[in-house]
Amino acid sequence: MINVGIAEDDFRIASIHQELVNQVGDFTCKHQALNASETMTMLAQQPIDLLLLDIYMPDALGTNLLGNILETFPSVDIVIISASTDTEHVQKSLRYGVFDYIIKPVSLERLEKTLQEYQSFQKQLNETNEMTQDHIDKLTSFRSPSGDTVSSNGDELVQLPKGIDSLTLQTVRQELEKTEDGVTAEEMGKYLGASRTTARRYLEFLISKNQAEAKPIYGIVGRPERKYFNT
Repeated sequence: MINVGIAEDDFRIASIHQELVNQVGDFTCKHQALNASETMTMLAQQPIDLLLLDIYMPDALGTNLLGNILETFPSVDIVIISASTDTEHVQKSLRYGVFDYIIKPVSLERLEKTLQEYQSFQKQLNETNEMTQDHIDKLTSFRSPSGDTVSSNGDELVQLPKGIDSLTLQTVRQELEKTEDGVTAEEMGKYLGASRTTARRYLEFLISKNQAEAKPIYGIVGRPERKYFNT
C-alpha cells in the first residue's frame, strides 16, 4: 500500500480528499494536518509516501515548506492541491520537483489519474538496483503537468518529459552558458532556489540532448565532484 498524508486547513475538504484517495486501489490515507506545523509533525511521526499539500495554510504557504520537506524527508513525494493559479506558486512547485499540481476543486477522475501515474512511477523506480538511460527516461516521463515543447539546437521542437518545465530549463541553459568553470548540481540548485535533485534532473536532461556535458573534478579530499559544462 502507498501511504498518503493530507495537509489542508479546511477539514471538510481534507475529508473529501481522504475519501477520494481511499477509493483508489493500493492507496490508503489515514493522516491529516490542518497547518504547516502539523504537517511537519505528521511527516516526522507517520510513514507517509505521498503528501497532498495545500498552499494556503494559516501559518505558512505550502510552497514555503517544500525545501524543508525535501531536505528533512527526502523519500516523501508531493502533489500540490490548491486553489492557487498564481504563476509564481506553480513555478516554485515545479522547480522543487512536485509530482503534480492540481487546481481545486479536484475530481475523483483527476486525482485517480495522478495516483495511478504515481503508482507506475514507484514501480519503475524500484524495479532495478542499477538504472539504465531507458529506466531514467521512463521515470522522467511521469513527472510534469505541463508537457511543454522547447527548441533544441535552434530548430527542432522537443517534447519535455515530466518534471522538466520550459522556464526553468531556459534558466539552467543560460546559467550554464555564462559559467565557463562549470557548475555543480548543488550550485545550480541554489541559483534556482530548488533542491540539488531537481537541478541535477535538468542538467542531466541537457546532457541527454547533447547540450551539456559532465566532468569529474577531483578535489584534495573526498569523492570527485561532478561538474556540468555548456557544450
